[in-house]
Amino acid sequence: MDAGALLMIGVGLLLLFLAIRKNFEPLLLVPIGFGGILANIPGAGLAYSAAENALNAADPALLPEFAAMLALPADAGVETLREGLADASAALSTGLHRLAEDAGYADGMLYTFYRVSIASGIAPLVIFMGVGAMTDFGPLLANPRTLFLGAAAQFGIFATVLGAVGLTQLGLTDFTLADAAAIGIIGGADGPTAIYVSSVLAPDLLGPIAVAAYSYMALVPLIQPPIMRLLTSEAERGIVMTQLREVGQREKIIFPLVLLVLVALLLPGAAPLLGMFCFGNLMRECGVVERLSAAAQNALINITTIFLGLSVGSKLVAEQFLATSTLGILALGIVAFSIGTAAGVILAKLMNRFGSTPINPLIGSAGVSAVPMAARVSNRLGLEANPHNFLLMHAMGPNVAGVVGSAVAAGVMITLLG
Repeated sequence: MDAGALLMIGVGLLLLFLAIRKNFEPLLLVPIGFGGILANIPGAGLAYSAAENALNAADPALLPEFAAMLALPADAGVETLREGLADASAALSTGLHRLAEDAGYADGMLYTFYRVSIASGIAPLVIFMGVGAMTDFGPLLANPRTLFLGAAAQFGIFATVLGAVGLTQLGLTDFTLADAAAIGIIGGADGPTAIYVSSVLAPDLLGPIAVAAYSYMALVPLIQPPIMRLLTSEAERGIVMTQLREVGQREKIIFPLVLLVLVALLLPGAAPLLGMFCFGNLMRECGVVERLSAAAQNALINITTIFLGLSVGSKLVAEQFLATSTLGILALGIVAFSIGTAAGVILAKLMNRFGSTPINPLIGSAGVSAVPMAARVSNRLGLEANPHNFLLMHAMGPNVAGVVGSAVAAGVMITLLG
């Protein structure tokens, strides 16, 4: 076992420790961590395609044939052949795959999970449907102004894209514009969206992007409070908001339909994510498909989460994860998350300046999509300032708006760069 594989097994064990002992996003970090351990078992080839397993075995009977198909010298080394395989067209990759299978090599288990669940785009979409089935748009509909707070929190995504491009211009990293867009989505604190966008725009960066996204989501209670306290005064944190009105079923049914039609017409790239989200929400609110709604909220999303996590773990192989780009992704991810939190709080303060109905600026931080953890953080800080100040339902408005905003931001990125 080489040092890189040993280190990545250690990373997998660390993720398991954080999930099991510290309760950091256990539903995702347990399968991701275990998948990372499986992916780095020497000789097992669980995370590789049949062609990659043939190259890893350095089969002397196959290497010349691979070289011929890739138009490389017959004595080309394994690393050169790997680079050629990575750059090969879809048709050529299929031919190499068949050649490896004919020689007795097979796709690894984790590679198959990845191809079916993430490369196809299915798993993030199914999870978005489940999230939609668990989402209540009531707080957002009762206070539509909070939609702007959810939109403001997406500023971190676009600021980080510019930051990634700037680091590349300075020669510190080597991110393409598509890579920068995939990294920036981390700022939305929405794991399925980050995975979906990176699988489309930057598949080679999927592992570190997914780990960063879910790690920062788990660290919301540690990352957000210092920023929120820095940007608000004690008096602002103690602002008591007025009671939300009751939202009827008809409104809750019409809203996801109108939202989907408007966004899909203006931004077709967001239609897959937002479409599944709105479909899940419609099943919840229409009241006639309780069994389907319950399945989407429980069994279906749980089963999908298992395979999604293992598939992400398959990308934690040493040669892909242990790169300088990983450090850049982790650094840019925390910057994106921090900017998104700050932008929501600052916009809430501005809305207080120009509006008559007071808004507690703490709920602006909930505009990131970490549902419902970000809303709980806003509520906790509000109670610290005023024991009678319950902000949870008020914070759920921008929290839900953040989910919609991150899907729209993803659609913008995919439309422009996909």
